[in-house]
Amino acid sequence: MRSELFDQANQENPTTERWSLHHRKTLRAVLGEPVLAAKGSMVAFQGQVTFEHKSAGSVGKMMRRLVTSEDTPLMTVAGQGEVFFADTAKDIFLVGLEGDGLSVNGTSLLAMDATLDYDVHRVKGAGMMTGGMFNTLIQGHGTVALTSDGQPLILDCSGPPTYVDMNAAVCWSANLVPQVVSSMNMRSMLRGGTGEAFQYAFQGPGFVVVQPSEGPVLPPHSH
Repeated sequence: MRSELFDQANQENPTTERWSLHHRKTLRAVLGEPVLAAKGSMVAFQGQVTFEHKSAGSVGKMMRRLVTSEDTPLMTVAGQGEVFFADTAKDIFLVGLEGDGLSVNGTSLLAMDATLDYDVHRVKGAGMMTGGMFNTLIQGHGTVALTSDGQPLILDCSGPPTYVDMNAAVCWSANLVPQVVSSMNMRSMLRGGTGEAFQYAFQGPGFVVVQPSEGPVLPPHSH
């Protein structure tokens, strides 16, 4: 059978690497030790693989997930073989942690090594005016796979302040403490504003990953 689909770019390339990108939009994990992945993110697998719900863990962790919008349901993926993950054809990138931490927008978390520790935490500086913002803090040694709505941009925050739309921030170095700043003033509020009300302000040693999108656009209600 001959088809343009069966070219080298689309066919599976054998690998023994723990984590690899088949292409920008598909992640492959070679099992040995279990991995954690967002529920519903598996698109294919080969071998003997099991999928089980991952509980929240301690009562404290469960309560934090219940009172925030940051809950990211995870599943434990175990067995022998390889598993392919994706999320609505978003771009995927890998971050390796070596004892450090990463503050992640929970909707961008695709998969990670099960040995990593994670919990929901409040973003410092995000107060009542923004409704309180929460992220998933991931720490330890291992790899995290994240999604971006479009090819991500990595910005160094060690120089002048870096301002990022709150909906476009995918993740940042855990040592960074973003401040929430507002570009609104009374005149712009009276004229309807610009839609750019709040931003994160980052400054210090570390980086922030930005997606070229502010999230899905909700269709208008029809009556």
